Amino acid sequence: MSTISLVPLTPDQPLDLPSRGRVGMLSLIIGESAIFTIFVVAYVFYIGKSLYGPTPAQVLEVPIFNTVCLLSSSFFIWLAEGSIEKNRMRRFLLWWSTTICLGIVFLVGTAREWLKLIYHDGLTIRTNLFGTTFYSLVGLHATHVVVGLLMLLLVLVFTLTGHVKESHTERIQVLALYWHFVDAVWVVVFTVVYIIGR
Repeated sequence: MSTISLVPLTPDQPLDLPSRGRVGMLSLIIGESAIFTIFVVAYVFYIGKSLYGPTPAQVLEVPIFNTVCLLSSSFFIWLAEGSIEKNRMRRFLLWWSTTICLGIVFLVGTAREWLKLIYHDGLTIRTNLFGTTFYSLVGLHATHVVVGLLMLLLVLVFTLTGHVKESHTERIQVLALYWHFVDAVWVVVFTVVYIIGR
């Protein structure tokens, strides 16, 4: 009986596997993408099916400033990735902090929008189908922004205490993948909710 070898027998060609961090983050992103897809499909399915108001056209304003802040944060986290790769820790700290500030501005803008919708326009999650699907989809995204910001703030604290070094570049890049994902999802949410849905 012969045996089959699954491992290459040439020792000069080591098996090159992707990092566990990248595989883990990509797996998380794929799973989260499926969840967002379900919420986006539900939102699109129920557009215009509310029997009473308020409707999206009556209460939604296009959050251009918030969108610019969030999407530009991807550029700054990319600069931070490049800075730590070159061991430029002051620049890393600057770009990382800028990313955090832009994320906070986005969340504050979302909170202000929700306060207006709830207290001025009377739109709650129980008002109609639009309210239910709007708060579910935008709230899911906002939750992901909060989680991302908590992780970014943790890295900021570790950086300020001298625990983040050039050797942590790959870990920073893995975390940045999550932030880029959050920004990419916002492009979809923004398009569906504020452009198509109005």
